[in-house]
Order: sequence, then C-alpha cells, then structure tokens
Amino acid sequence: MLKSYITRRNQQGLVALILTASTILPPTLALANDAEDNDDDENVILSFSTVGDSRQDPATPDPTTLPLSGQDSRWLQNTKALSRIVRSVEQQKSHFLFFNGDMIMGYGNAIVPNDNLTVGGIVGSDLVKFYTQYAYWRGMVAGLMENGTYVVPVAGNHEVQWKAGGKKAQAANENAWRANMGDLILDNARFQYLFGEEPANAAVGDTSAYDNLSTDQSKLSFSFDFKRSHFVVINTDPVGKDAHAPVNWLAADLMAAKTRGVRNIFVFGHKPAYTYYYGMTAIGLLPNAPSGLDNDPVSRDAFWNVIEQYDATYFCGHEHIYNTMQPRAALGGKAWQIMVGSGGSPFDAAPDIQTLNPRTDRAYAWATVKVYKNNKVKLTAYGFDDHYGPTQVLQTIRLH
Repeated sequence: MLKSYITRRNQQGLVALILTASTILPPTLALANDAEDNDDDENVILSFSTVGDSRQDPATPDPTTLPLSGQDSRWLQNTKALSRIVRSVEQQKSHFLFFNGDMIMGYGNAIVPNDNLTVGGIVGSDLVKFYTQYAYWRGMVAGLMENGTYVVPVAGNHEVQWKAGGKKAQAANENAWRANMGDLILDNARFQYLFGEEPANAAVGDTSAYDNLSTDQSKLSFSFDFKRSHFVVINTDPVGKDAHAPVNWLAADLMAAKTRGVRNIFVFGHKPAYTYYYGMTAIGLLPNAPSGLDNDPVSRDAFWNVIEQYDATYFCGHEHIYNTMQPRAALGGKAWQIMVGSGGSPFDAAPDIQTLNPRTDRAYAWATVKVYKNNKVKLTAYGFDDHYGPTQVLQTIRLH
C-alpha cells in the first residue's frame, strides 16, 4: 500500500519522494570489520554532535509533555529533553555541537516597539521575547563551552521568520540573531583555548551578493576549516527567499575548500532538502506537503547537485523527527541527508499514527560524528523514547 501510494505521488511530480528504502531504518547499520576504524579515542582526530529543534510550543505541545511546567510555558523550551541531550554530548567529549535551528519559539517581529514605549509595551514586545528566549537557551548550553565543546548555532525559521507576517524572514530578526549568537560566530580566542588552534579559513562576512539576497547574511551563512574538515552553515530562510539555500555562495565556498585540500565537507542548515514522509493515514502520507527546500524542486535540485558534487553531508532539522536518507541513491547518488530535528520540540508524528520507523520517529535523538586518522567517518545516532527511557544507539552509518 505504501509503495503504490509513493508511486502515484511521484507520477504527480513530487520528486522529493524518490527516497527508496533508505528512509526505513534498521535498528543499527553495522560497520564493516575494519581494524583501523575501531573506536579507540587515539584514532579519532575530530568529533562533533548535531541536533536541532528544542523550542516548546504551549499552544500545541506534544501530549507526552503535558502538563507543561511553568518554566517551559514561560521560556518556551523543552528543558528536560534538551538538558539530557546536552549532558550526553558533554560526556561524549565532542569538539562541536552544531545546533540546527529552532532553539527558540521566536516567530515574532523583533523591531523596537516605538508605538508603545511603556515598560509593559517594551517587556511584552517581540524584541524582548526574542532576547529572553535566546538568553534561556544560551544558559542551557553554556556549560558545554566551559567543558570542551564549542557550540555552533544555525538559524532556523523560528529565529528569522515572522509568523503573523506570513512566515516570512525579517531583517530585524536577522539582526536579533547576530546580536544574540554573533559572539559564537566565531570566537577565535575560545577556539584557541579549547583546542590549541584557531579555526582556519573562516568566512563569516556578508555573503548576500552571491545569491542576490536583499539583507546582510553575515554570521547567518558562514564556514571554517578544522583539522582538514570543512564546516559550512547556511541560512535556509534568508529575507525574500524563504526556504531557499544560498546555492551560489555554497558552490563557491566548497570549490575553494576542495582547492585547499580539505578531506571532508559537512553542511548544516535548518530546513531539509528532501522531506521525510514519515506516516500514513487514510488520506495519504504525512506530512501532506513538502516541508523544506523541496517547495521549489528546481532550486532544491541545484542545492543537492552541489552537495553531491563535493561529496558533502547535509545535516538539518525543521521536521521534529530523526531520519537519514540518501535521496539520490536510486540514481547513483551517495550524499546523505541527516535529519536531527529531534531535540525536544513537539514531535511531528503523533503517538497514535502508523509511521515508517516506529523505533525512531518519536525519539529524542542526536547524532555524533567521528573522523578517524585514516579518514573514515562514522555517524552514530543516540536517543531515548518519548517517555525518557534509557539512551540507546539508534543507528550507525559510515559516511565516507
């Protein structure tokens, strides 16, 4: 039934559904037996963790989080899930935590409230709400920075878009992002303190000219090298081009990185290139429309062409779920999309629906990637269920 439905949807032109069986996760994808690729710490030259989407939603919370605490109702964070993930990442001693957006509820218009300059008007403004929500999230991850893990933030739609304005990115929200996250992008002194070296070839300035964007994209789309790997963060909701990746800048950046001789390329954005259609109801697949860059398939394809061309791996969130896929595997493509929008926000998959991957579709999950001396790259996904059971290994993949 599922296979035939996907076929009908593909005939209607929804190329995002050419996902093959890679969307259906076995419990663990075992690595080949490789003595050089063991888990001895001395063989790991670089590790990072990644997750996204921890903001709470008091209007539509996940039923397993009810009743919401007064704390989470006010600060709009799934504190219990995120704090457990943060503790685990710290224990894993990852060099970085890339957080793939929607760390705050946001969704307002962070302008100065000139129409109501009373105390109540200022405190109740979207501007102050943004700043207080950022402050709460920053406090939750601050311990990582003090204990060896550098936090790299990625802007999501809740950070840059204004819901009442039609879910469109706003320049004021981009400015609020830089005001609250800019010190992390990139703090060379902190890098030096943590790792004994600074990030190499850092590019954090305005990239808007490459893709004819209308607002300053500094510290929204940026990149750097570390230990011969290249890390790129992209803003997938720039002003005027919501749900579009900065393809021209990305292509130029990756070409320069390859010319420098980097071994691995990791790209982080908020919205997925390919929607994960996780469930089935009487009326069809869920979600019932593309959730990310595949709202514009031509633009999405241009983005994925770059990912495939440079052997990159793309990490994203937005859908509140864990999923991995090789979207073009049927066509010979090898690039992976790793979706880790599973950091605490209300799950996309309701408890009572049939999903493709019941073991992981309602798991709070993150991924940790290790790069070995022999340049093998292994991803291990960890998670715990919606009732906060024991943490388990959900999946292991050799990326390169």
